Amino acid sequence: MVNPEGETGARAVDPGVNKDALKSEIRAALINRKANACPMAVRVAWHSAGTFDRESGTGGSNGSLMRYEPERSDPANAGLYIIHDLLHAVKKRNPRVSYADLWTLAGSLAVGFTHGPEVKHQFGRTDAPPGTPTPENGRLPDAAQGPAHVREVFGRMGLDDRETVALVGAHTLGRCHIVRSGYDGKWTTNPLKFDNEYFRNLLHLTWRPRQWDGPLQYEDAETGELMMLPADMALLEDPAYRAHVERYARDEAAFFAEFADAFAKLLSLGCPPAACPHLNVDRAPAPARDAASAEFREAAMHGHSIELMKKIAVDADVHGLELSSGRSALHKAAFWGHEGTVCYLLHECRLDKDLQDYNGDSALHDAVRFGHAKVVDILLKAGANPGLKNSEGFDALGLAKEYSKPAVVDLLQKHAGGKKGWFGSKM
Repeated sequence: MVNPEGETGARAVDPGVNKDALKSEIRAALINRKANACPMAVRVAWHSAGTFDRESGTGGSNGSLMRYEPERSDPANAGLYIIHDLLHAVKKRNPRVSYADLWTLAGSLAVGFTHGPEVKHQFGRTDAPPGTPTPENGRLPDAAQGPAHVREVFGRMGLDDRETVALVGAHTLGRCHIVRSGYDGKWTTNPLKFDNEYFRNLLHLTWRPRQWDGPLQYEDAETGELMMLPADMALLEDPAYRAHVERYARDEAAFFAEFADAFAKLLSLGCPPAACPHLNVDRAPAPARDAASAEFREAAMHGHSIELMKKIAVDADVHGLELSSGRSALHKAAFWGHEGTVCYLLHECRLDKDLQDYNGDSALHDAVRFGHAKVVDILLKAGANPGLKNSEGFDALGLAKEYSKPAVVDLLQKHAGGKKGWFGSKM
């Protein structure tokens, strides 16, 4: 493992993904009609990083070692595989993103998804191969312990008292489940909202030991509906910790800012410098030809003048594809209905008219979906294949019917010469 402290000069790694699209995919995986798994996603990111040991440089989120034993079966990680499984499809669609980056990014985004602060995140973590040694069990905080244990664990990671209290504030999200931790209950009245209620409750409610057949935990004396763990109460017992609890209880903005900084730092401990926002690492510039190719696709998307596109094309690979989607300049021009650009790309640049992107869509699919009849006509006359099916099973005619584009349906049928069975349309 690499200890980032003191290292500078490296450049951040870009896995070639559309970050906005990746963020949307992660959100859909975590928040949907089945569940809101944001609290557990924060916990996965936290636990993948919380094994870091500053002295040995081992542990931390780099390597995604939670996939392997013994870390996978650490009792503190019980149930966290659920997030690994929820993100499985996202990983398959974005193979260039490591599990280590995906888990930490999901945890960072989950804070924002639940109305918390934006947590800075950079790519650059790698996945260790099977057989890589993992940290021994017991490095993560023990909820049953007091102030001395809390300070020992966070100190081992190189975190100070302020960062410690801010990070424990993540308990404002989620709740304990008997089947996983042995504890039971929630810290706040809204476990799906990131705010400073955890600190307000800890400081201002009266807590008493819960009388139940389980480990020591505390319940609020008024309703018995909220709970605290011994490690939470440790923040009140220790004067240095308590000062931060009091500050965060009265100043949510301070908590948000300091949590965001501390969480970003936690997630980068033991990682290559490229993955460490607090090192202010510069992002490596794309090679000149790649940059020009991206500029060419951007110009096609906006329908810029052919004169400008020709100037850009001198230094670009006009056939180059967007890494995150497999889409060409022709896809982008057809999507937005730029007729002149489509003609230029087909007849002068000789782009592949039947190239299919990550979703199986050709440029014709894109033009059909949005009813760009003139672009559809241009593509058909250039020989584009209307019988290609995308990943949803639609060919051009089926897609035109699905999106209620009667002018395009008529155009496609006329182009087919009225021959039945010419299209393999999904109805």
